[in-house]
Amino acid sequence: MLDSLPTLAEIAPFIAIGFAAQIVDGALGMAFGVITQTLLVSIVGVPPAAASASVHVVELFTTGTSGISHILHRNVNWGLFLRLVPAGVVGGVSGAYLLSSIDASVAKPYVMIYLTGIGIYLMIRSIRMRKPSFADPKYTAPLALAGGFLDAAGGGGWGPVVTSNLLIQGGEPAKTIGTVNTAEFLLTTSISIAFISTIGLSAFTMATVGLIVGGVIAAPFGALFAKRIKPRTLLAAVSVVLIATSVFSIWKSWPIF
Repeated sequence: MLDSLPTLAEIAPFIAIGFAAQIVDGALGMAFGVITQTLLVSIVGVPPAAASASVHVVELFTTGTSGISHILHRNVNWGLFLRLVPAGVVGGVSGAYLLSSIDASVAKPYVMIYLTGIGIYLMIRSIRMRKPSFADPKYTAPLALAGGFLDAAGGGGWGPVVTSNLLIQGGEPAKTIGTVNTAEFLLTTSISIAFISTIGLSAFTMATVGLIVGGVIAAPFGALFAKRIKPRTLLAAVSVVLIATSVFSIWKSWPIF
């Protein structure tokens, strides 16, 4: 819990990290949870459940701001949004309660291997793409359920799992990223409520304040980038970030490394 007001020097590194993470997340639909969760657990030493709760407290602010920005830039497919939210909320709440009682990180390396493969596939698609051709994704509820669960249990997973799989189904990159980011606000709200009811307000730390400030400042820029970048370039960028973050997560969590 935050006991006293932090100085600017104390929170400046967290502001910078929040800004950078949200620029990537807002533009590409993923990586905020991975970057900030890694910081809090590996560098600051926050326990996984408290770190995941802290990340979701921050995302209450960043996803809200990012969602508004994507709406203003017309990056949201509302039909897809309505299909993602209910299952995502159910998965997220389930993952939050599970993480509060057991360590759900055992499966994380295997999920990351899967996402690495998805990233490679998206990279190949971006290289081969000449004329953009998109389709409305059909398989959404199971995907949102899995993404919500992994997001709460692993401190990051909604964007990588949902965005990447919707893109594989032919979703338009800018619309997919904007819709997933906007839906994440309702997901994050439900997960945060679940965490607060189980572990209290201990997640609200100095790091949380800095991440909120940096993330909120960056959120409008991510939505603008998603709209302006060409679909082929956007798809390639998503694949690079997905591969890089997945491989890093495997390296950090696999017992043999």
